[in-house]
Amino acid sequence: MWDNILSGVKSVNDFLNGIVWGWPVVILILGTGILLTIRTKFLQVTHFGESLNTTIIPTLKSLRGGKKKDTRLNSVSQFEAFSTAISGTVGTGNIVGVVSAILTGGPGAVFWMWISAFFGMVTNYSENVLGLYFRKRDKDGNLSGGAFYYIANGLRWKWLAYCAAVFCTFAAIGMSGVQTNKISGTMAQTVSHFFNFTDNWTVKLVVGIIVAAIAAVIIIGGIQRIGKVTSMLVPFMSLLFIIMALIAIGTHVSNIPNAFGMIFSKAFNLQAAGGGIMGYTFAQVITKGMARGVFSNEAGLGSSVIAHSASETREPVKQGLWGVFEVFFDTFIICTLTALTFLTTFDVSQFTGTEADELMSMSMFSTNFGDFGTIVFSIILPLFAFTTIIAWSYYGEKAIEFCFGWTKDNHRKTITTVFKFVYVLLIAVSSTIQGDLIWAIDDTFNGLMAVPNLICLIALNGLVAKITKNYFDRKRGKKVEPMLSAYPDMNEEFKHDIMTENAGMS
Repeated sequence: MWDNILSGVKSVNDFLNGIVWGWPVVILILGTGILLTIRTKFLQVTHFGESLNTTIIPTLKSLRGGKKKDTRLNSVSQFEAFSTAISGTVGTGNIVGVVSAILTGGPGAVFWMWISAFFGMVTNYSENVLGLYFRKRDKDGNLSGGAFYYIANGLRWKWLAYCAAVFCTFAAIGMSGVQTNKISGTMAQTVSHFFNFTDNWTVKLVVGIIVAAIAAVIIIGGIQRIGKVTSMLVPFMSLLFIIMALIAIGTHVSNIPNAFGMIFSKAFNLQAAGGGIMGYTFAQVITKGMARGVFSNEAGLGSSVIAHSASETREPVKQGLWGVFEVFFDTFIICTLTALTFLTTFDVSQFTGTEADELMSMSMFSTNFGDFGTIVFSIILPLFAFTTIIAWSYYGEKAIEFCFGWTKDNHRKTITTVFKFVYVLLIAVSSTIQGDLIWAIDDTFNGLMAVPNLICLIALNGLVAKITKNYFDRKRGKKVEPMLSAYPDMNEEFKHDIMTENAGMS
């Protein structure tokens, strides 16, 4: 009976997935990114240096001594907001997802990841700008923002905002399932490899319970605790992966030209199918690359903006520039290193596309570093996955909070508490479920979540351009009224805060 239920769920999901990740949505994702790129005058290129100067460089300088926190807001620092957002994006999709895309769509899928990321940098930027501009603050000083807020208050289509929030809730639950499943699967393989213990189901369940318990402690602390944990883990896990990947690629340096050659040559593989203009293989390459690219960097989903909206910064554009760097780091650095490590290590022409992506991901490390590589992989992947789990718990919480915003405060808090409990419980349960099905279901909800967000970004592209121009005009010394919030009272307050901060620096 259970097998029949799962088979039915798979059939329904396959049908929906074929729609949400079909050509219309792929065109919508690319089209939105292209439109926003034009409206912001290729901001990801012209202001990339500004992005670095506004984000990572001042963060590194501030490590010598942070500035005093604003006690009026229950917010997080710009870097903590970024770390939470990047932890939601830098997950198993950056390793297992990239390998999966190559196995099923071929090396050319990597090219389409880059294309989606190039335009996605501005898409993510625009999400953050609108997220901060339309975010709300409750009586306790908590800042809340996200796609559902700018759809409801910017586009003024509340029904679509509720759809986005519902899709986000299910995507959050699915994302935790994907990440937990990969953690438990990786640990089960590691235990089997070193201790010859073959009861994988037991190992997976134990790992799931441990992950759920640790996550619960962090999730209960809200965005402040999540931000602190991710700001410590993200730099460590990212640096460890980058070092290992560079060493692995360096040992096969002669294969690098061939790897890039395959990426570009296979990106436009036009195998005709049934006389169609675009062959099936070409369609697979693009959709796998686009789907995995969006799954990885989340540009267009409207998810990471939820974390960015909790930032203490008053300037929407400043936090938007973090989004530019976020997508660049996620795809052009982490995903590219994964792809090059895989393509320089293995002869992909020998693969049939039916290989287990998780096993192949681990083999990528074990082939290059032996047992040491297996151990490192068993550290990196769980860290990537775990930080994604706690980030998406916050996304789901804020989506639930938006859906029940009309209820009394104590009722809303009770509902979000119930969500956290269910979220943690499902972390443990999903550790033993078939991984491919969870991945496919979450892929579908990601696509569903993207559609309302992309529609809104297209509709509000003029506002994004206006806020962007306003910020850079003020930076050049032009006397214009700052556009910091859609709400006059918050705009005046934030304007005063910026003036006070600038006076203190002069």
